[in-house]
Amino acid sequence: MLRKKSFILFVLITVFTGLMFMGCSEDPATEAVQKKELEPIRIGIAGAHTGELASYGLPTVKACEIIANKLNAKCGIGGRKIELVIEDDECKPEKATNAASKLVGEGVHMVVGHICSGATKAALGIYKSSNIPLMSPSATNPPLTQSGDYPNFFRTIASDDAQARVEVEFAVKTLKLTKIAVIHDKGDYGKGLAEFAKFFLENEPAAEVVLFEGITPGAVDYSAIVQKIKHSGAEAVIYGGYHPEASRIVMTMRKNNMKTIFISDDGVKDDTFIKVAKEYAEGVYATGPKDTSTNPLTIEAIELHKQAYGKEPGAFFLNAYSAMLAYVNAIEKSCSTEYADVTAALRNEWVATPLGIIKFDSRGDAIGVGFSMYQVQNGNYVEVE
Repeated sequence: MLRKKSFILFVLITVFTGLMFMGCSEDPATEAVQKKELEPIRIGIAGAHTGELASYGLPTVKACEIIANKLNAKCGIGGRKIELVIEDDECKPEKATNAASKLVGEGVHMVVGHICSGATKAALGIYKSSNIPLMSPSATNPPLTQSGDYPNFFRTIASDDAQARVEVEFAVKTLKLTKIAVIHDKGDYGKGLAEFAKFFLENEPAAEVVLFEGITPGAVDYSAIVQKIKHSGAEAVIYGGYHPEASRIVMTMRKNNMKTIFISDDGVKDDTFIKVAKEYAEGVYATGPKDTSTNPLTIEAIELHKQAYGKEPGAFFLNAYSAMLAYVNAIEKSCSTEYADVTAALRNEWVATPLGIIKFDSRGDAIGVGFSMYQVQNGNYVEVE
């Protein structure tokens, strides 16, 4: 009896093994599908990872690494591991196009980035022609979504028109200021935000724009613009741009005993600004994403960062973390990494993130995110509105 059972088991194993090999040899289409299902999900990460603006880009890399490592420890998504492909653009448009071309050549399915609006704009067309979704945690230039030219673009941060409105309303209605100087760094991000601020100020009966001017990024000395601000009689400056220039302008103002209030944007709401400007940063205002520190997903994300890297995360970390979660949700809900399926899911499926429960409108803007005003108090940015 035992010999008979052993013979039957031997026959079943032989038949089953034979069917497996028959399936491989006689149905190549099935084999190809099975192989494709096990291919990694390749996600590009593009942004400033070196240079003066690296503090804006590196937190995005870390956010994506944390989520990828967490998922890969549990067999990825549907059995497919996540593979990150990282490219540095230094927030420079000409390098952004090279980074985008490299990512397309690497066969990425989607991209988190770029970080700066100018770099994002330069790279977008390359991704569009290749049917690759791009989601930025920080590019706030309104035309990126409002022009309708880039259906492949999404972002987990509100646009500059919303940010400029917060700045103007805070200056005029909260601080009760009437004379405002508006300056910018001539870039897509900084100039775009400044133009919106100027527009909103001109529609405030109690406010007056006493100076509107651009500066040259990277200059060593900003004494000339500081003197113009002083002679304009401005009670406050609204600045559109990034922290390297903002820190030099603020330091020059304070060393000239100017008490003029300095109000800026999320390009300045970064700890690097405080480290560079030091004591002169005290009292500076800057808009940034709303504080979601009590959100359980925020608490978890920050704790995971501390465990992995031994310190608090930097600028736009939560926005990048949310972008990665949105992609993961879209892939899971659509059971696909195909462009049409992923983009449809991003627009139709809500996802819980550190920013709140979000999805994206028809333009690619995240529904449910916004800006608040912060001030440097005792060496730290504190939400004041």
